[in-house]
Amino acid sequence: MTLNTASHYIGRFAPSPTGPLHSGSLVAALASWLDARAHGGQWLVRIEDVDRTRCLPGMDQIILRQLAAFGLHSDQPPLYQSRRPALHQRALDQLIASGHAYPCGCSRRDIELTLQRSGQVKTRHGELIYPGTCRAGLQGKSARAWRFRTGDQSLVRWQDRRLGAQAQDVSAAVGDFILKRADGCFAYQLAVVVDDADQGITDVVRGEDLADNTARQILLQRALGLPMPRYLHTPLVLGDNGEKLSKQNGALALDTRQPLAALNQAAAVLGLAPQHAAADALAHWVAQWKCLYNRAP
Repeated sequence: MTLNTASHYIGRFAPSPTGPLHSGSLVAALASWLDARAHGGQWLVRIEDVDRTRCLPGMDQIILRQLAAFGLHSDQPPLYQSRRPALHQRALDQLIASGHAYPCGCSRRDIELTLQRSGQVKTRHGELIYPGTCRAGLQGKSARAWRFRTGDQSLVRWQDRRLGAQAQDVSAAVGDFILKRADGCFAYQLAVVVDDADQGITDVVRGEDLADNTARQILLQRALGLPMPRYLHTPLVLGDNGEKLSKQNGALALDTRQPLAALNQAAAVLGLAPQHAAADALAHWVAQWKCLYNRAP
């Protein structure tokens, strides 16, 4: 089921506290804020700190101060993903009970060796396509993680508000994907789907690098009986090497001392005209956004 009530809109910006926001992050934050304001809706901030191994202490507060410096304030107190394990576990239990999830005893090395023996060594963005080793049972191994059973109905089609018609065969592109890791952390795919539904998110506006996750999230929404939000994936900011600007490749933290300059750079990536007064910039961009990114039902 897809929410399509025109008067009802809840959007969100969901950074991971693994480092400060950079110019690529600001594009996604500004786009999601503008989309919410253009549709008279709410804009929420969710701190996606479910991966405890990568999060840095105090980084959430740095991110919130950065957003405030650019005039981007959440309409509700920020929600912390790490404080919701019981909700995520209930969803996993539901998937287990319905046969959509199964235990996996494979290590990364096990998967690599299985793929090598079958001649399938190609990786996808550094992620191994799971060969389904434990789908029929653990075969004497101890359970390490939980995976989603993609099954025969894994071809997913959806409409992106910017990219247009999209399709992905999750079984072929990813395989049965992780829901809960061997270290006990819930995987991003499960946590984001559960939290979006719990917060009533109707529209997901995020960077184009995350478009590849959408099909997996739609499969989870269907399996859990959750509504599917609309999706809009924004253009990416590229580094000097032509790759997506990210914390991993040395992206610099946003300079909050000159907020208008940084906002103008982000607006340019989104196809919005530059503004010369910080006080009026966001209001002008909301009006422009309404013309450029009308929300499809």
